[in-house]
Amino acid sequence: MNVLSFDNKNKKNSFCFVLCSLIRTFVGMNETKWSDNVILVDADYVDKVAFNLIVNFERMIGRRIPQADMAQWLECLALDGGLREGDHQTQVVLLHKQAKMENFKPGTFAEIDGKAFEGRLGEFLISCVKVEDLTTMDDLFVDSMQVLANAAEVKRLIVVPDAEHIYNKVRDGLRHADDEKRITVLTMQPMQGGNFRQEILGYSLMAALGIRSDEINCK
Repeated sequence: MNVLSFDNKNKKNSFCFVLCSLIRTFVGMNETKWSDNVILVDADYVDKVAFNLIVNFERMIGRRIPQADMAQWLECLALDGGLREGDHQTQVVLLHKQAKMENFKPGTFAEIDGKAFEGRLGEFLISCVKVEDLTTMDDLFVDSMQVLANAAEVKRLIVVPDAEHIYNKVRDGLRHADDEKRITVLTMQPMQGGNFRQEILGYSLMAALGIRSDEINCK
């Protein structure tokens, strides 16, 4: 897959105070006009998983593994969530505390926030939301997920939580989601079911890291 270029899109203003930033985050999410398709990601967790995959597979297949292609990974997530080729628009929300995703390219949040790219699944719009000190990643993730699950305009929601720590909160938070919404939760291993579909996170990451199935099968 070719690396996709990122174009400028609606750069957000920085906020002066932590409290103001937190309030604006929640108000903004509730007032945002969302696309039919939304991807919500705990970016710090995903970066950690990508690092572990790189370390383990470099040892297994005996070659250097490059940083994950951000655009390819997001397209793979969308496919896992049931999106197919066409002129779609997908909004991506990356929640983060660290400054960058060390194992992704591009991965610096300040550089990709407010940017977009186009591919065979349409346009992807990226928004990076920093988790401020007055809340936690877990709480902001679950609250954001519920806002999106309750947004009437969102038809397809793809959720990538730190399932090792908050899966039960995610499952409970989606318990009363609209049955007509297509909600997909990605985890590194099969988990107890809920009011959503499940997919394995590792497959999309392996594709974005350029790890081929034939390299694994021959070992």
